Amino acid sequence: MAESQEWLLEELKTIEAWEKDQSDLWFWEKIGRLPFKFIDKWTPAFIQRKIGELLDELGQYIQTGGNYLSSTTKISSYYSDLAVTSVEDVKKLPISAMDGAAEKITVNRKNIATIQGASTGVGGIFTLTIDIPVLLGLQLKTLQDIAICYGYDPSVKEERLFIVKCMQFVSADIVGKQAILAQLSQFDQHDESVKREVLSELQGWREVVFNFRDQFGWKKLFQMIPIAGLLFGAFINRAAVNDIAEAGKMLYRKRRIIERIQYEELA
Repeated sequence: MAESQEWLLEELKTIEAWEKDQSDLWFWEKIGRLPFKFIDKWTPAFIQRKIGELLDELGQYIQTGGNYLSSTTKISSYYSDLAVTSVEDVKKLPISAMDGAAEKITVNRKNIATIQGASTGVGGIFTLTIDIPVLLGLQLKTLQDIAICYGYDPSVKEERLFIVKCMQFVSADIVGKQAILAQLSQFDQHDESVKREVLSELQGWREVVFNFRDQFGWKKLFQMIPIAGLLFGAFINRAAVNDIAEAGKMLYRKRRIIERIQYEELA
């Protein structure tokens, strides 16, 4: 059933209210980034090299998708009760059906993050340094699958740019969030200068990832304690995936709603 123009506008207002709520940066977020300065000094060289390899793999994601590119061939599993086989099929679905598929993805990835966080939390500070890039990879996969749920194909380079900006949005401060939202609001206006601006900001991928890593500072502090870190790791990783999934759902949902409003206006 097609959504009414009034419903679409009301849902758009809900998303815009959520965006405003994301603008606060808690003071302790800044203070909590300090522990990572010590991590860099204490971490054994072989672990540092492994993290570097993982970050290099993530860097390839922008250009080719790398090892982290989700496949749209699994799209039918998101809509088991509907005849959906492609991203084009998804675009025609009601937004409520898209929301349901995105929720399934969120629940699944939160469960995976819980197990992964618990397993890496056992080892304290040393497994924490491995946990960060693994968690980034899980979040990246989650965002791609949510993109597919709303009819956007992550195999397209422009969509990978949008996904990385979503990741940046979650970890940004108030000024950064405002700038990112301004960029994303123009993403579908076919303005190549906007895409070039986004791409230029992402050339220093390593810096982007380390900034994203620092966002976990105070939250990960207690995970550095061996054994006790199991509980903290499980809880924190679950929350981290939940935050990224919520942002992905809201930002992609906003794009789809705006597209439908514009289509209704032209009809």
